[in-house]
Amino acid sequence: MTRPGEILGSVAAASEREQLDVFLDYLRDAVVRKVRGVSEEDARRSPVPTGTNLGGLIKHLRWVELGGFAQQIGQISAAELPTPPWTDANPEADLRLEPNEKLDDVIDAYQAECARSREIAAQHSLDYIPPGGELTLRWVYLHVILETGRHAGHTDILREMIDGSVGD
Repeated sequence: MTRPGEILGSVAAASEREQLDVFLDYLRDAVVRKVRGVSEEDARRSPVPTGTNLGGLIKHLRWVELGGFAQQIGQISAAELPTPPWTDANPEADLRLEPNEKLDDVIDAYQAECARSREIAAQHSLDYIPPGGELTLRWVYLHVILETGRHAGHTDILREMIDGSVGD
């Protein structure tokens, strides 16, 4: 098994863009690895008072990807946007699985959004700011890395609390 330090260290002398891609892809893969193999019940289970659960974290990260790369950089139109799960009455609906949602479907949607993010990012330089936008592609990368890393830590803790699984 390749250790995280080996993967991330392999790009120590690479370009900034390659480093950002490798770090983000590593984190994307880490969150998926942490939730794969849990039951539907465990994907919804929350051992913490806030209600945070494994399936909800993956669902949330899909929206982080969409908001960063597709909306901010790709400038997809409102008509192209899927309807967000949250409302004023239910502002954290993207952080949990609904009864009709299956974990594998949420993972698939997340991975498809990650693939779209890669395609969008590949079309632009790190300094790219879309017309009428304020954020550079570099900023979006850093934001998504921050969010994904933060939630990767949450998935580590939740998985350990749920079934004792530890490690990368």
